[in-house]
Amino acid sequence: MPTSPTGAPVALVTGSARRLGAATVRRLHAEGFQVAIHCRNSRAQADALARELEQARPGSILVLQADLAQSDRLPGLVAGTVDRFGRLDALVNNASAFFPTPVGDTTPAQWDTLLASNARAPFFLAQAAAPHLRQSRGAIVNMVDLYAERPLAGHTVYCMAKAALLAMTRSLALELAPQVRVNAVSPGAILWPEEGGEDEARRDMLERTPMDRTGTPEEIASAVHWLLREATYSTGQVLYLDGGRRLPG
Repeated sequence: MPTSPTGAPVALVTGSARRLGAATVRRLHAEGFQVAIHCRNSRAQADALARELEQARPGSILVLQADLAQSDRLPGLVAGTVDRFGRLDALVNNASAFFPTPVGDTTPAQWDTLLASNARAPFFLAQAAAPHLRQSRGAIVNMVDLYAERPLAGHTVYCMAKAALLAMTRSLALELAPQVRVNAVSPGAILWPEEGGEDEARRDMLERTPMDRTGTPEEIASAVHWLLREATYSTGQVLYLDGGRRLPG
């Protein structure tokens, strides 16, 4: 099996065929990372992204497809990355399910789906990755959400799941220190959901954002890279990228 060149860091990024995940993959690759792109249903997009980046640096990309709700598949994502590149320096838990769960209508299946991608899978991936990250003195970045701390009406289960991921970030930072740093990025409005979301609600959200704009995927990707490679004395922290929306006023 090919391995990562000496000193070339390796990252596994979940949910990274499209949107924020793809922007993160592109940024890490541009910074010299070898990257494992994980997808569930977006295999065509993942393969297209892999071809694009492989043209720039052959042998630097691996595509892994798995449903994160299937817990027995999670260790294989880490093992597949290490088998291909010979090491693991970074885990980015980016994959996330998001949909409303109004109280009174929420089903156990919806609960399971939201908790699986937003909390359970990140924990068990971190557990599988920890021995390799300890060896490389690597880092984990979890993608949380403003709604983990300021809940969104009608989305209780999603907010609970992201709050669990936030707590996990801080707890793992203690448990995996000093070899492994664990931090989180908490975005505000970056990309609108592909389904749902009324124009009026979007305007209202921007009115409560002092920067008066949405953020960009590239801004999130830059923050992830900084936490992975440059924030060497930071662990258990949350980097808020919300355009000031958390501020009172």
